Amino acid sequence: MIIGVPREVKDHETRVGVTPAGVRALVEAGHTVLVEHDAGALSAMPDEEYQSHGAEIVGSAYDVWRLADMVVKVKEPLEKEFRHFREGLVLFTYLHLAPLPQLTQWLLDRKVTGIAYETVRDRSGALPLLTPMSEVAGRMAVQVGAAYLEAERGGRGVLLGGVPGVPPGNVCVLGGGIVGTNAAKVALGMGARVTLLDLNLNRLRELDDVFNGRLSTVASNSYNIERAVAEADLVIGGVLIPGAAAPKLVTRAMVARMKPGAVIVDVAIDQGGCIETARPTTHSDPAFTVNGVVHYCVTNMPAAVPHTSTLALTHATFPYVLRLAQLGARQAIAQDTGIAAGVNTFAGTLTHPAVAAAQQREWRPVEQLL
Repeated sequence: MIIGVPREVKDHETRVGVTPAGVRALVEAGHTVLVEHDAGALSAMPDEEYQSHGAEIVGSAYDVWRLADMVVKVKEPLEKEFRHFREGLVLFTYLHLAPLPQLTQWLLDRKVTGIAYETVRDRSGALPLLTPMSEVAGRMAVQVGAAYLEAERGGRGVLLGGVPGVPPGNVCVLGGGIVGTNAAKVALGMGARVTLLDLNLNRLRELDDVFNGRLSTVASNSYNIERAVAEADLVIGGVLIPGAAAPKLVTRAMVARMKPGAVIVDVAIDQGGCIETARPTTHSDPAFTVNGVVHYCVTNMPAAVPHTSTLALTHATFPYVLRLAQLGARQAIAQDTGIAAGVNTFAGTLTHPAVAAAQQREWRPVEQLL
């Protein structure tokens, strides 16, 4: 198989889909890997390193997309990349299609096999390719939130950890999954008072044990969310429904009652966000203010730490890349239920129910299309 690795084009997206080590493994398995010039440069992985491991360096994205049987990326394609789509192409990347009907339509019209990192499942039913970036984003959310709480950036001027004689800041974490757990870990480490809300009472019990009672766990409902958000200096949205649009847990009215200069970091913004006032932003223009509350809603937060993020992501994705290359997409989908769960579009048909529900489209299971 010919595997293509284009340079990412999203604003300040500095990660890369395959590392030099991955290239070596693919080449040793008999495959050809085309890497666009400088695709890994911002992750501290220069062209020379890719070449020394067997990659062919290609001068343009056009040639990478044109020649590849499978394109491996990090982020969803932008409009300028849609023209590269063609029938039979396999695209393996984060897609986050639920809030992106235009991208969905292009994938369907061009009959691209779109396999989304965020919906691939392992044998336990977990989301192994979402986990590493959720870990990074959860930990970053507290760092970013702490920075935006500084007065210079429009925040309340609160130091999350406080100092002797001055109480620490209040952090509200929505969701007890990977993002929420990692956010809580860092916030507690900084000395903040942390309240985490989740629907799953068993998960709250687990987190109470994990953090030895240092974390305040609260059952998630609109009343408790409203109270926690009103008291918070920093709110972190970490809610996920795999493949689906995120539920709007914090309403515009709740935001209006928050403290002036409080900060919201909506990590769920990739899937539309769980804060009603949130809208996607970029690393070039990361934050905006609504009702005196600072909103940070960058859709590719882990790109700020690309070396760490690329290694963490590719450690998880590469076994699937190799399996797709070895078997071919159709056979890999047929043999591996986890890869089949990742298929969002196949042969011009939408194959993921959550995306279909978000966009009010019809869908069919990929198993029926093989």
